[in-house]
Amino acid sequence: MQRMIGLSLLLFVTIFAVSSCAKDPLSNMTEEESRIYITNRDSTASFNLYKTYSIVDSVALIDNNRLTDKEATSWDRQVIDAVQNAMNARGYVKVGRTQNPDLGINISRVYNTTTNLVDLSGYYGSYGGYYDPYYWGYSGYDYYFPTYGYYQSTEAALSIDILDLKNASGSQTIKGVWSGVVRGEGIFRGSNVLSQVQALFDQSPYLKTNQ
Repeated sequence: MQRMIGLSLLLFVTIFAVSSCAKDPLSNMTEEESRIYITNRDSTASFNLYKTYSIVDSVALIDNNRLTDKEATSWDRQVIDAVQNAMNARGYVKVGRTQNPDLGINISRVYNTTTNLVDLSGYYGSYGGYYDPYYWGYSGYDYYFPTYGYYQSTEAALSIDILDLKNASGSQTIKGVWSGVVRGEGIFRGSNVLSQVQALFDQSPYLKTNQ
């Protein structure tokens, strides 16, 4: 019986040690692990029939669905060059905007800020009595706080959109045929530009032309 207790204790200590050293996937997540790559395409588009493309010369800033003016940065140039190199590697040829390109490419930094409601009743119920109401000369009264509050959170994303200009003649709208979105930590850091763009194109093997 004593040996059984000893073995059980040893097993418990071993399990505890292993679980204590285990990596928490949420709190120990790296910037790279936090990033999400999303691609979408028009299933009716034949990407091999497009030959040329034109790309923007600056990255748009979209804040809460509104286009905002901003100055071009070195990061903008990095992203544009990375997308351009990826398109060239897939066989597409870059031309000017006035040379009737088959595809047009937009690149955007997107920010969405939302206001959220949070329940504070538990917080003030636990800590509200800490304050002394008599200090302010209101004898017999206690403090009163609202039971809710607000906080804001901002989500950022890198968005790359490819538009069908070849078949847009005479149409009032330009059809999007491909989009790539990157979300997560460090997405606007220059050292991550190449890997992020490459990840989006790796998810899209169909995005190529036949020369």
